[in-house]
Amino acid sequence: MKKYISIAVSVAILLIIYSKIDLQNLAKVFANCDGLIMFLSLAMVIPITLFTSWRLQQLMPKGSDLDFLEANRLILGASVLNMVLPSKMGDIAKAYFMKDRGHLSGTLSLSLVVFEKACDMLSLLLWCVFGLIVYPDKNSLFWLMTIGVGVGLILGLILLGSRKFAIVFFETGINLLPKKIGKKLQSLKESWLQMHDYFWEDKRQLIKVATTSIFIWFLHLFQIWLFILALKADVPFLTNLALSPLAILAGLLPLTFAGVGTRDAALILFYQPYFGEATGAALGLLCTSRYFLPAIIGLPFLGEMMATVKQMKQNKQL
Repeated sequence: MKKYISIAVSVAILLIIYSKIDLQNLAKVFANCDGLIMFLSLAMVIPITLFTSWRLQQLMPKGSDLDFLEANRLILGASVLNMVLPSKMGDIAKAYFMKDRGHLSGTLSLSLVVFEKACDMLSLLLWCVFGLIVYPDKNSLFWLMTIGVGVGLILGLILLGSRKFAIVFFETGINLLPKKIGKKLQSLKESWLQMHDYFWEDKRQLIKVATTSIFIWFLHLFQIWLFILALKADVPFLTNLALSPLAILAGLLPLTFAGVGTRDAALILFYQPYFGEATGAALGLLCTSRYFLPAIIGLPFLGEMMATVKQMKQNKQL
């Protein structure tokens, strides 16, 4: 039901957006785009996927047998499942798949995925804070967003760095939030604490994974800037470092299907000083392709990953 509601909300937002845009202008934006830069920007999904797969290998314990090709298969298969299943089930299936193949224990595989997602979020927030600090035309809204994103980054870093703070944070949430959410937080707390113990044992590996995550998100934001150049719009790169993470964060709100709609609206709103609504809508479509292209590439692995999901559900019922 959640998936259908999110799709309905996405469709509603898109209908509102496109009712205010001249579709002929949107077609002209794509017709006049720079073909070479467009090709290069879309092809960026390849190095981004490869680096993400390499990071997954670095996250694994020493002596594990997860090779590079299987890491790519897991990343691409999870991309497919995240498009069709709720609550980022693809990432959970990825953890279960690693356990099923004997790469890791069940709890450690989930902890690894939790750490991977935490690195992604903190890296995105880091680039967003950097971009907002150097963004020249900050009004009261942008100052508020800068403070909000900065607080989120600091909170995440403290959660990652302090075991005691993490325990207090999760226990507070478990006690205050509804029982159903509290159970999920309890499971997340256990995975988070195991992840904390595991990764802080090897600080060199921790630094390597964190640096790689920051670089991967630089590639993501660079890809969006290439989209803008392909559409023949003029936005300074440092400005893009501030605005594109805000749009991505808007797309992460659990309101719409894969962020479609909220991300598009945020792109049109934030980039309004630099280009028109038709170009903003075109950029929204290209940003959505960042999620669909890896999913399309991962379709050959869908059957294997779906079998893993079914096995997860069967084990949950036992």
